[in-house]
Amino acid sequence: MKAIRLTIICLFAFAFKAAAQAPVSVALDGSGDFKSIQEAINSLPANATSERIIIIKKGTYKEKIFIDKDFITLRGEDPKTTLVTISLARDEWRCSNPDDYGTATINLQGSDITLENLSFSNTWGKDAKADKVIDCPTDSTRKKNIRPVSHQMALRSFATTRMKVINCIFTAYGGDTVSPWNTDNGMFYFKDCVMEGGVDFYCPRGWAYAENCTFICHNKEAAIWHDGSKNESSKTVLVNCTFKGDDGFGLGRYHRDAQFYLINCNFANNMADADIFQRMAMPPNTLLWGRRVYYYNCHRDGGDYAWHKDNLPAQTGINDITVAWAFDYKWKPVKLALVADLQTESIATSNIDSVAENMLLYQRANGGWPKHFQGDKKVDYKRILTANEKKQLAANYTSGIDATIDNEATTKEIKYLVKTFKKTNNAAYKAAAQKGIDYLLKAQYANGGWPQYYPDASSYRSQVTYNDNAMVNVLTVLWDVVDGKNDFDIIDAGYKPRCSTAVQQGIRCILKTQLKQNGQLTAWCAQYDAKTLQPAQARKFEPVSISGSESVGIVRLLMRVKDPGKDIVDAITGAVQWFEKVKIVGYDFVSVAAPSEPGGRDMILQPKAGSVLWTRFYDIDTNEPIFMGRESIRKKNLSEIENERRTGYAWYGTWPAKLLSVEYPAWKAKHHIK
Repeated sequence: MKAIRLTIICLFAFAFKAAAQAPVSVALDGSGDFKSIQEAINSLPANATSERIIIIKKGTYKEKIFIDKDFITLRGEDPKTTLVTISLARDEWRCSNPDDYGTATINLQGSDITLENLSFSNTWGKDAKADKVIDCPTDSTRKKNIRPVSHQMALRSFATTRMKVINCIFTAYGGDTVSPWNTDNGMFYFKDCVMEGGVDFYCPRGWAYAENCTFICHNKEAAIWHDGSKNESSKTVLVNCTFKGDDGFGLGRYHRDAQFYLINCNFANNMADADIFQRMAMPPNTLLWGRRVYYYNCHRDGGDYAWHKDNLPAQTGINDITVAWAFDYKWKPVKLALVADLQTESIATSNIDSVAENMLLYQRANGGWPKHFQGDKKVDYKRILTANEKKQLAANYTSGIDATIDNEATTKEIKYLVKTFKKTNNAAYKAAAQKGIDYLLKAQYANGGWPQYYPDASSYRSQVTYNDNAMVNVLTVLWDVVDGKNDFDIIDAGYKPRCSTAVQQGIRCILKTQLKQNGQLTAWCAQYDAKTLQPAQARKFEPVSISGSESVGIVRLLMRVKDPGKDIVDAITGAVQWFEKVKIVGYDFVSVAAPSEPGGRDMILQPKAGSVLWTRFYDIDTNEPIFMGRESIRKKNLSEIENERRTGYAWYGTWPAKLLSVEYPAWKAKHHIK
């Protein structure tokens, strides 16, 4: 298991022969072979039997792409920095063109196409502020009304038979964002992609497989769609995918024969309670094979709807659902590569999650995780590490000196791993999560608090820290273990009593550290001395103070107590009364242009009727707002500290607003508190 834990990585291998032709490059600044992507495509011979690679350097390419050749790979540097964009409504294009070839940002007629590390956007719906009426010779009225939410495509394919899309982002603001269409024999594979749009914004025809993808829906009717009307075995399979969007967004629909498989998918709590449905039968087609919508181990944040229950067809087991199966064993777009010291070759791709695998690599011997790698570089679990980086990462493995709970480190990984274990049943993920819980239990002080770092006790790292909700995040994880909530029911039962004790000690620490003014309970400082539990300063600009931000998370945690006694009620009530007392009415905290400042921006308080704010730090005796720059001198006004700190820290916010208006009244009503 250790060999599996440390060494399995999912690598993508091309299904085609190795390219004989050297890659060509594209760069906007002229440092490549071409300045435009289309020029690079046009330069390639019309016919090929092996892959041709086009490397696209970072930049925003404002061009429409046409690919009518086979065996072409477009490989960007990073989807966040390598963007291809146009602004065009489908209806406008069709007024002067016979078909859709050209309506999308990238238009495909070739086969064996691969897209990697790129973003494709069609910004028509964002750019259009209102409906637009145009002359349209193809319309009977000679006019066409085009709406901002009309069909607008980022990707559109025609006769393409095979396409792979890895780590790409597709964005549009209307329907049909991603339209890989070939009902006869189209096969389309997506991995680690983000897709965003309106109705039916992911709408494959034929065979499609999407894994580890995120779908962001801005429509109440449907995010996904499928047309499998030409072949009974056509299907769209979505594995380990996440769905989120606007309140009440709809999951999916179909007009013609379709077949949906959703496996290990997660849905946001604001999705509509509406199963994938047939909107209408599109003539001349009538449904030949009936309703075919299947789920397995799919869950909604906040509780499943009835239709989320497992309902795979009797002839199909969960172990049957693989990439090869999805494509009727006619195409294998990916394979699992195992490193030399792996002793087994029986692990299927569905058992592996690339993000979780990287989390295993970063986990320290003590069970915790770092928040940075290579200095101040934030950990990115989606990035593939080089051999040299793995050696650097291993340098602190044994000591675990950089393990922390700051910035959600360790708690974030534990939460992800338990959820992923449920999806994959990979025992390594559960073992790593439990090892992380062991780290949290071991790091707790006898007084019930947690340090920001453990075992590193240097500087302010040893302080009991509520800063950035660090201790609240830990207690939430341990409480979920006790209650078996949020996928923590998979944790071994022996952890429950240990976690229960730790939670009780943590709550006692919280009650003990609540500050008072003239005998009246107020709220909490962001950090405390580990031995005396007296308020303490952390970084130079984080003074001894009452926190208007961190105190909110603490109150929410206390509200979780099922049968609150007088001590809990008094703590919550005192904090709420203090929030009301120190709120700042009639101002907003805004960014403004400041040409004379180094960054060209500044942050100021600006009058705004009805606005309510709180400041990050208040004097523990007088409730006066406190501001500190890097010289660590207290100031009464934000304008008195340096611009870098004014613009680089959350000095004001609305943190308690929902707590006061919604959560606290609901809590009082639930527990019959006057």
